[in-house]
Amino acid sequence: MSDSTPPIGLGEFQEKIESIYGKKDGARGLEGTYLWFAEEIGELTRAIRRDDQENLEEEFADVLAWLVTLASLKGVDMEAAVDKKYGKGCPYCSATPCSCQ
Repeated sequence: MSDSTPPIGLGEFQEKIESIYGKKDGARGLEGTYLWFAEEIGELTRAIRRDDQENLEEEFADVLAWLVTLASLKGVDMEAAVDKKYGKGCPYCSATPCSCQ
């Protein structure tokens, strides 16, 4: 990605993951996909413990990819869901930063 290319947004990312892996993910099903997601969380845990920046970036990206895959399989638009829950700040006090006690 060049410096002049804007970063991909969450909705566009979910669409990209669907177009790359949607057929495989559908065939694998929700349960099988969740197991891959859980495995990626384990890999992220190891990367956090090792504090390896390059590996951290890769594992965070992998976890997000599997998360949006699960959302797609359940028909959830992640961009809309995130905006609905956090678009106005904290979902409980509506403040940014959160001012909950």
